[in-house]
Amino acid sequence: MGAALGAALAAPQVFARVSAVGALHPAASGDFRAADAALVLGARVWEDGRPSLFLRQRVEAGVALYERGLVPRLVMTGAGHNREGLDETEAMERTARELGVPSADIVRDPGGHDTRASALNARDNLGLASVVVCSQEFHLPRAMWLCRSVGLEVQGAFPPILAKPHTVLGYGRELPATWKAALEIGRDALPGSDAAP
Repeated sequence: MGAALGAALAAPQVFARVSAVGALHPAASGDFRAADAALVLGARVWEDGRPSLFLRQRVEAGVALYERGLVPRLVMTGAGHNREGLDETEAMERTARELGVPSADIVRDPGGHDTRASALNARDNLGLASVVVCSQEFHLPRAMWLCRSVGLEVQGAFPPILAKPHTVLGYGRELPATWKAALEIGRDALPGSDAAP
């Protein structure tokens, strides 16, 4: 009974991970195909405007793809007004510019309040057909599934995995978060849904 319940709880995460096989790589890998953009997902910003370590890592992953000519632009997608009243996308753009990316090749999407919204905005507002999503490894299977569900061709790029408590928490959080994504994807697939590809 317990094993069956555990398998049921893990089913969406297992599906997301299996679906990502072959398209999910370290950002430094040479296995990426060219794409329309790097979709850099938002995360915490400190009160003084600095990106958190995880957020800086995501931006660095996108910049690495840009510098290798795999993407012509970076889409910084996150909350323009998060719970602390801070703009994640502003911190992301500033970090990318400090790393040498010209402003002309950076697009800010302050309406990316969650991963599903970021995927829809990439498709509907920016007209993207293919993206390399940049986030931590624990987040990418779900993010890639959400992107595919709206019709985007997707790859995933992750920075080095840090041996930190927040990394462990991130992997644990993905179980309920991937269930939420599965329900959203199922709802979006219903006839008449605006999110259907």
